[in-house]
Amino acid sequence: MARQEQGFTLIEVLIVVAILAILTAIAVPSYSDYVTRGRIVEATAGLGDARNKIEQYFQDNRSYPTACQVFPTAAGATEVQLQQLQRFTLSCGSLSATTYTVTATGAGPMAGFAYTIDQNGTRTTTMSSPASTNGWTAASPNTCWVIRKGGLCS
Repeated sequence: MARQEQGFTLIEVLIVVAILAILTAIAVPSYSDYVTRGRIVEATAGLGDARNKIEQYFQDNRSYPTACQVFPTAAGATEVQLQQLQRFTLSCGSLSATTYTVTATGAGPMAGFAYTIDQNGTRTTTMSSPASTNGWTAASPNTCWVIRKGGLCS
């Protein structure tokens, strides 16, 4: 009576491990970029909301606010309150009666990303390390929000 062998040979196991390693090498960077692109939406949505609030203040008062406060800090009579974001920090810069700039600066896993918008609706993107070392670059000319690697804009 012949004995029937059961199990896998070493070659079969090595082939499966090699295939899994190749798939992992392809899938992990793609997934990481996918997650980053999803997190960028938080910044662009926050900037859009901030712009709407500042422009509404302008419509009501015929001048831009004197400052911005991020929730939960209450806004004064001449200030606007911006929402608090999870992976970005919103801040207002160069506020005057006729101009403003709002910036969303990345924090934590989004460090190195910075998006801005001003009173003219001009959008700019700034990339620094570690975002710039991971293949993300600003567009040329820098007049949009980069949402994909290679300087591709929205």
